[in-house]
Amino acid sequence: MANTDSFIDEVNEELRRDRLFAMFRKWGWIPVLVVLIIVGAAAYREYSLAQERAEAEAFGDALVAALEVQDGADRVAALESVSAPGEDGETLLALLLATEQARAGDPVAAAASLRAIAEQPDLAPRYRDLALLKAHLLDPQEDAMTTLEMLAEPGAPYRALALEQQALLHVQNGDSETAIEILRALEQDSQATAGLQQRTSQLIVALEAGSTLQDAPEEAAAEEDAAQDADETPAPETDGDAVEATE
Repeated sequence: MANTDSFIDEVNEELRRDRLFAMFRKWGWIPVLVVLIIVGAAAYREYSLAQERAEAEAFGDALVAALEVQDGADRVAALESVSAPGEDGETLLALLLATEQARAGDPVAAAASLRAIAEQPDLAPRYRDLALLKAHLLDPQEDAMTTLEMLAEPGAPYRALALEQQALLHVQNGDSETAIEILRALEQDSQATAGLQQRTSQLIVALEAGSTLQDAPEEAAAEEDAAQDADETPAPETDGDAVEATE
């Protein structure tokens, strides 16, 4: 009886072994294929990252070389010849190009470049608002108040700077009372930097003392604030409007 049971067990074990071998022969290629796919995907990812890194380095080198050109017009031409990889690179290149156009004494062209950037459908709101704000500083248009109202909406990245420009625009239009109301709200705004709050306080004092709006280079401080808020995005330097007390 024991020999019979042992014989049956051996037969069952052989059958299980045969079934297992048959299963491996039929489906064993699947695990091998999965391993090959994983290895291939990892290799392709490393290759893609290396390509992107090489493109980014080449783009950075080209920008540095273009910005090192001494003559302003030649620097603009050098930037125009740079090929940007991807949408982020194109945005950065366009911002730099607008900066150099402004420095070369062509603020209208710089503002046009910035407004063209802002029209890109997939542009991040942060860069769109920055482009519109800098374009306004360079070349204000008739619909400037509408643009500034959009930029000053709650939660907008450059709300505080847009409110400051709104106040200055109201002063230009002869509405100092509305300008002071905006400035007082801006003075308490959590988004306002220390420098902006200081400028705001000075503007309030100047307006209440009967100041007039005159051309002065102080408005470049607003562009510096915008560049800092944009994680060191270069900003064009330009003269703007500032309030100056008159006797």
